[in-house]
Amino acid sequence: VQLQASGGGLVQAGGSLRLSCAASGSIIGIKAMRWYRQAPGKEREWVATITSTGDKNYADSVKGRFTISRDRAKKTVDLQMKHLEPRDTAVYYCNIDLIYGPYWGQGTQVTVSS
Repeated sequence: VQLQASGGGLVQAGGSLRLSCAASGSIIGIKAMRWYRQAPGKEREWVATITSTGDKNYADSVKGRFTISRDRAKKTVDLQMKHLEPRDTAVYYCNIDLIYGPYWGQGTQVTVSS
């Protein structure tokens, strides 16, 4: 199983970015797909989840600004980020939770300038 994240970059505060993560390989029994992020000097933190039934959950810090979505056929999970703030600067990682375990992507850098 491989996860390829893309869409990161440099954006000014108040701007938007859309991250995308494509899963490939033996993808069987997706339980959930998630986004995490890790800022410099900090621990990795959970950002958002979309379950196999389409339920969505968000960290309080991004609620109302970020939207997680998925394309079942393409096996992708996206994270639309709006009203970005400097505190959103981090490496963003996608995660897929399969029936036989979790897998992680390589991360994509998001930098928000003030």
